[in-house]
Amino acid sequence: MPEPAKNGDTVRVHYTGQLEDGEVFDTSKDGEPLEFTVGEGQVIPGFEEGVLGMQVGDTKRIEIEPDDAYGPRREQLVESVPREGMNLETEPQAGMNLVMQLPDGNQIPVAVTEVTDTHVTLDANHPLAGQKLIFDVELVENKARS
Repeated sequence: MPEPAKNGDTVRVHYTGQLEDGEVFDTSKDGEPLEFTVGEGQVIPGFEEGVLGMQVGDTKRIEIEPDDAYGPRREQLVESVPREGMNLETEPQAGMNLVMQLPDGNQIPVAVTEVTDTHVTLDANHPLAGQKLIFDVELVENKARS
């Protein structure tokens, strides 16, 4: 008898992720299933918890509040910076995604949200921060840890 998915199992799932308004933001349906080990924090917490207990062939709708997804939107991660110090190779435009180098050497992805003659507004929030996420999930394989 197949075992339900538990911590330590490596599972493969097909999924479609959408926002509350029905907009699909990601799906695996046209490609390979997503593979991860349950309990190792490789996917957002709410997704991981939703897969627990599923058996191969099960389908399920998982609704994940922002705290168990990408967290709330944080306004302190939005900053307007002078254009002259940015050292960009291309003209910045709203909607562009960039990678910023931090003083400690780490890099973070940011989105350009506004451009004026003197400043560029950057948003380091995850694009899905503050959103409730809805996933339709099918467990297609469970390599159960013995």
